[in-house]
Amino acid sequence: MNINSERVAQIFTALCEISSPSKNERVIANYLKEIFRELGATEIYEDNSAEQTGSNSGNIIVRFAGSCPERTPLLFACHMDTVLPADNIEVARENDTFTSAGETVLGGDDKSGIVALIEAFTLIKENDTEHGAIELVFTTCEEIGLLGAKYLEYDKLQAKMGYALDAGGSDTVVTRAPTANSIDIIIHGLAAHAGLSPAKGINALTLAAQALAGLQLGRLDADSTANFGLISGGTAVNIVPDKVCLHGEVRSQSPAKLDEYTEKICTVFRKTVADWSSPEHKEQRPSIDIEVIKEYDAIVINEEGPLIQHLLRVTKAMGINIGITSTGGGSDANVFNGHGIETAILATGMDLVHTTAERIDLKDMLKLTNLIYEIISQG
Repeated sequence: MNINSERVAQIFTALCEISSPSKNERVIANYLKEIFRELGATEIYEDNSAEQTGSNSGNIIVRFAGSCPERTPLLFACHMDTVLPADNIEVARENDTFTSAGETVLGGDDKSGIVALIEAFTLIKENDTEHGAIELVFTTCEEIGLLGAKYLEYDKLQAKMGYALDAGGSDTVVTRAPTANSIDIIIHGLAAHAGLSPAKGINALTLAAQALAGLQLGRLDADSTANFGLISGGTAVNIVPDKVCLHGEVRSQSPAKLDEYTEKICTVFRKTVADWSSPEHKEQRPSIDIEVIKEYDAIVINEEGPLIQHLLRVTKAMGINIGITSTGGGSDANVFNGHGIETAILATGMDLVHTTAERIDLKDMLKLTNLIYEIISQG
């Protein structure tokens, strides 16, 4: 298939130079609706997820009915938002490598996936390519907790399998990713003057430190990790801190291990607070509040199933030796899988994402475009 490489470069540049940080996806959402309308989409729908996410746009669902109803419907997904800094992005191109020209991200995460979908459907239109039903989902607020995917109107979708275009590197597909819990902990102590009467206080920060010192964090085993990344508390250096808030997470490829490690962490914190004692306090004691939230389900895709087997047939015919891998991160694909849509993650070529050094090569976007076209056309 003869892909128009300069057209891809121009559209990618245009996409990246549309500022779309999380909760501000309206402009790019309108841009995509207009492009896919021109490409002959059967239906374009914006859902009501903005009421829950706080974005100025809903998720965009684009449907192409296709001419082969007997084929299995497929889903392709990208997120429209980027991390910060994302104002006044200027794309620089040196030969066929794209970077940000200033102190911003480039936005290739995830606009490299978006441009591949645009070009693939441009080729389908130009070549009158036969295909089955295809649904494209463009989500909001992926970078701040997968919010768009969490509040997507899943009853609007028909496809039960597909691909999210949202991984670094090239020539790889992710078939395994962890499930995750967030853990929010508040330890309540008692304030006192730290210089005049420190013994009258109950230091919530000391209790938090004792609990953390008793935990195994970081890499727990081959499948699991745990981390506390945010701690806040206290009001002044001369006041015994009476409240400390901790925000952490546990991730695991195994739901059973996720539950086990989450409970271990909660047990250590509860025991630390329960074991506290002081001769100065007969009636007052520290207390603790713990909230555990399931953030997303794991991705566990059968490599012998139809989704990956079709991909392997296509890539073999194309001469691509695609690697099957796992990741320790979470993405919209986790949420889709949790809603019964078997979703693998295809690499787009993005590199050094979430930094101002972000970069991507045109050849990787062209390769992804060609792969998407072949997946769709070979149904």
